[in-house]
Amino acid sequence: MRLPVSSVRIGSIFAALVVFGFLGASPAHAADAQLSAGDTAWILASTALVLFMTIPALALFYGGLVRTRNVLSILMQCLALTGLMSIVWVMCGYSLAFESTGMVKDSVNVHSFIGGLSKSMMAGVTADSMSGTIPEILFAGFQMTFAVITPALMIGAFAERMKFSAVLVFSTLWLLVVYVPICHMTWAGEGGLFADWGVLDFAGGIVVHITAGFGALVACIMIGPRAGYPKHLDPPHNMTMTVTGTAMLWVGWFGFNAGSALAANGQAAMALFVTHLSASVATIVWMGLEWLKLGKPSVLGAATGSIAGLAAITPASGFVGPIGAICIGASSAVLCYIFATMIKQRVGYDDSLDVFGVHGVGGFLGTVMCGIFASAIFGGNNGGADTYSIAGQVFTQLKGAIVAAIYTVIATYIVLKLVQVTIGLRVDGDAETRGLDLSEHEERGYIL
Repeated sequence: MRLPVSSVRIGSIFAALVVFGFLGASPAHAADAQLSAGDTAWILASTALVLFMTIPALALFYGGLVRTRNVLSILMQCLALTGLMSIVWVMCGYSLAFESTGMVKDSVNVHSFIGGLSKSMMAGVTADSMSGTIPEILFAGFQMTFAVITPALMIGAFAERMKFSAVLVFSTLWLLVVYVPICHMTWAGEGGLFADWGVLDFAGGIVVHITAGFGALVACIMIGPRAGYPKHLDPPHNMTMTVTGTAMLWVGWFGFNAGSALAANGQAAMALFVTHLSASVATIVWMGLEWLKLGKPSVLGAATGSIAGLAAITPASGFVGPIGAICIGASSAVLCYIFATMIKQRVGYDDSLDVFGVHGVGGFLGTVMCGIFASAIFGGNNGGADTYSIAGQVFTQLKGAIVAAIYTVIATYIVLKLVQVTIGLRVDGDAETRGLDLSEHEERGYIL
């Protein structure tokens, strides 16, 4: 039935259109307290996409790479960490990462490194609280999905040999000791140490990939190699599962990177575009390197290359253009290939699923290269700065990446040592031989 439209309703619709930008008034220029329906809808979708990256995407990607007797343990770790990290985030993680009371510009104090506890248990965060043009509770939920996937990334480095209880305790402590301070320093805004330095990290090159990658390196060294490494290990049990997970991660990454614009705008669109382009270039370059060296390209190589390109573009995605994406994607494929194959074998550490070689190295490289390709010379947006020095920004990026890496290594070692002397890190030899599916969960993910 067609309803009559009153002049009051017409006036209301006109006012709403002005507020939400459909008549030329951009949401970015609306009052801070005004909610943007478009921005909110996009971040709702992005939040779902980033959560999708952990369950099921990362679980499938990692699950296909391990041996059959350990598949369920990987799926269980991803599932359990999703729940546990979400609870920790609500209890105090969000407040410690983003509560900025007392932060003082140009003055180093405790809030340069960590937030306060005034928003613990989401105190004061209601459906009406705003963060820019979106509800604060949505911002907190979006950031929660980052806090979920970062420790989950690390399980690939010590897959098939760490106690389930140790995974839970280590991940909880690591989130609070490593992830939360780095997140605060980078993303909490003016007064955070890295933010005041001028470090550019759009979606988590430092916050996610450097922390997870370097933390994973420390973990795999401390826990030690898998039994039979490197000469007597079975190949990945299900590459179909891994490629499925790769495809899901690739799509989910659009929420990860483009969602970090926190708005449905041109920056989000460019971030999505360069994310796809970097992954595409890295996939083909890694495939080509294997083709030249081994005579045949592998599915595993192509999948790993795509993740390397995605990790490397993450810090730069909101600041660079297509030229930057192509260069970052190609460079990440070459450098991550070297680390994941040659250097790992030469040094002898058992980073089971190449978390350091892909995420640590890729995130570090992308963070530094962002300083180059964010310049308007290469089609970047200068990170919003009026003036831009490539050399100066590269130094700033390098300084931030190095400090984050060093802090992560030291803090991760301390956390692992604490877990080691209390509940222990590694399953015994018999449990490892039987597989973690049976020894830790008394279940089988396959039928004999």
